[in-house]
Amino acid sequence: GDLVLDPFAGGSVRGIVAAECRRNYIGNDLRAEQVEANRQQADDICKNIVPAWTTGDSRNIKKLVGDIKADMVLSCPPYADLEVYSDDDDDLSNMDYSKFLECYTEIIKETYDLMRDNSFAVWVIGEVRDKKGNYYNFVGDTITAFIEAGFSYYNETILVTPVGSLPLRAGKAMKASRKIGKTHQNVLVFVKGDGKAAAKLCGDIEINMDMEEQEGDANE
Repeated sequence: GDLVLDPFAGGSVRGIVAAECRRNYIGNDLRAEQVEANRQQADDICKNIVPAWTTGDSRNIKKLVGDIKADMVLSCPPYADLEVYSDDDDDLSNMDYSKFLECYTEIIKETYDLMRDNSFAVWVIGEVRDKKGNYYNFVGDTITAFIEAGFSYYNETILVTPVGSLPLRAGKAMKASRKIGKTHQNVLVFVKGDGKAAAKLCGDIEINMDMEEQEGDANE
């Protein structure tokens, strides 16, 4: 019954998973065609709670989603200009990094104001290289933006992504530039208010494996 807010809803998965976990969800995305695709996919899958999406620039998210107080934020923003999603001037993926960071920080601040006290924000991101091949420090800049907005930095999880064809490409890249193939994303967790109180509000959680079972699986 809690409400999950997603200011970068460029896909249906987070909304569908939230709904299937019996959470209300509202996401926003700049592209009307993406929002329509999200709705169609949710209509095909969700039988009880149906996630909601709005369309527009998330710098105006307070106006777009209305007078809400989210119990959790879950999102995956554009990774700067790694992938350009549209030719819209308001699309963050079209901006140079300094402008991107300015708008991105503004959205994080707007999101903070839409959250209840003692609640978590979960942010999935990854590092991005500039045109010279150097990292922007997107992860570090994101942490700074959240702290400046009023959040506390609470947790980090490393999400290991499928290796795919990376082994075939890694040797050539290492030989040419000494760059290492990347097989993970960063899942950053921030809290508005008190972390212990936020954890309590999430309710109980079931841990299905005890330590002996985990050790046995690891040995196998």
